[in-house]
Amino acid sequence: MVTPHSPLTPFSTVIRTASHEEHTEAETSSFMSDLLGGRLGVDAYTRYTEQLWFVYRALEDGAEALREDPVAGPFIRPELARVVELERDLAHLRGADWRTGLAPLPATEAYAARVAECARTWPGGYVAHHYTRYLGDLSGGQIIRGRAERAWGFDRKGDGVRFYVFEGISNPAAFKRGYRELLDGIDAVVADELERKRMVDECKFAFALNTAVFRELGDEFPLSA
Repeated sequence: MVTPHSPLTPFSTVIRTASHEEHTEAETSSFMSDLLGGRLGVDAYTRYTEQLWFVYRALEDGAEALREDPVAGPFIRPELARVVELERDLAHLRGADWRTGLAPLPATEAYAARVAECARTWPGGYVAHHYTRYLGDLSGGQIIRGRAERAWGFDRKGDGVRFYVFEGISNPAAFKRGYRELLDGIDAVVADELERKRMVDECKFAFALNTAVFRELGDEFPLSA
């Protein structure tokens, strides 16, 4: 019988199945349920977008130093970069002086700090955060884009939702398959099973950090009982 941590199980499957519970908790948070259900206004969407900027700044500020790293380097792809798109969205949502008064929630600050720490000290941990964010953007993020376009009248794939538009990726399904193949190749560069388990645990932690951000956003925009 193949166990979840068997060498015969692709690492992409291991990391996805092991983090399923944490992933589900994040995507079914009251804040996200209210946002996707159309029960929150554009101010809540804007506040969420602000928090994403801090996390992606940490991810992408740390990327350059990891380009040649055998573990993290293959995952750093220019077509994934989101900071510039987030800044365009924030300029649309908050105006030209969008940086004025911009501040992370405490949970966001902790999340971004953990990403930055992994970028500096632990490439495997960085990959766990990279996977959690970018593959999610290419998948469930598209649901958020559609909701935002319908609810608040943004142009399709235009300003306000550019974060979710990957213009450099013409075939998202094929790109995600290639990404999962990179994950499956982790065994060749991370031979230590304990280290691979640490990466899985960091992926679960990444979802927990994301859930904490949603919880604090929910406190700011309470609707669900």
